[in-house]
Amino acid sequence: MLADRIVSDHVRKQLAIRAVTSAGIDEGNHTEMRFDVFTLLPEVMHAYLLSSVIGKARESGIIEVKLHNIRDYTLDRHHTTDDEPYGGGGGMVMKPEPIFAAVESVLGEEIHTTPILLLTPQGKTFHQEVAHELAKHDRLALICGRYEGVDERVRQYLATDEVSVGDYVLTGGELPAMIVIDTVARLHPGVLGDMEATQKDSYSSGLLEHPHYTRPASFRGWEVPEVLLSGDHARIASWRREQSLLRTLLRRPELLEQAELDEADRQILDRMTE
Repeated sequence: MLADRIVSDHVRKQLAIRAVTSAGIDEGNHTEMRFDVFTLLPEVMHAYLLSSVIGKARESGIIEVKLHNIRDYTLDRHHTTDDEPYGGGGGMVMKPEPIFAAVESVLGEEIHTTPILLLTPQGKTFHQEVAHELAKHDRLALICGRYEGVDERVRQYLATDEVSVGDYVLTGGELPAMIVIDTVARLHPGVLGDMEATQKDSYSSGLLEHPHYTRPASFRGWEVPEVLLSGDHARIASWRREQSLLRTLLRRPELLEQAELDEADRQILDRMTE
């Protein structure tokens, strides 16, 4: 029941005083998509989230990113967020109480409808298709682990999904959280000036994207392909599709098994592999 998932009155009073919010957000702006990040190191994320496309989207109110310090939801005087693992072994484990308290307090009733992502190397691999699925939601919660990981009960009873950004181990979940936010946010209408750009991205169609060139047309003797200077949009589209197929074949051939290919694409691939 929801009553079992609500933080204590003491913690609520502390939160009212501290008012944990992200920097640089106008609370009066209309927000279409919100990200709540639960972390022990909110300061490491501020600079990136205030910059470039994500920063502009936040300023305009298209997206909202709130950084919540898990340490603010502890009850002891030392603000303890980790402890030794039962059964022995090296490292420390993040305690469940402050994580549950933070997520339950911030999400409130929406805890039942908001995807709660635990960033962990043991999770489902994050890729473009997963990003598209997440972009369908109005709100996402992201839990950043630290140390040896989080108490297993966070995985079992709080997180709805576990997400990994690759088969390697980082010192914390903050970098993966920013990857998820950036990838999902740019799929949201209004974040990019040209929404068609997201449809042409690598992986969006199952293929790697074609090469890009800009001025100058000649640099150190390396020329821009003539077709891109021709002004013939049909030829350019055909060249880009062929290059996309070639690049995928050479670099990520396994993607072709699931890619959306028509008969013309298959003929091009047949010629490439002859």
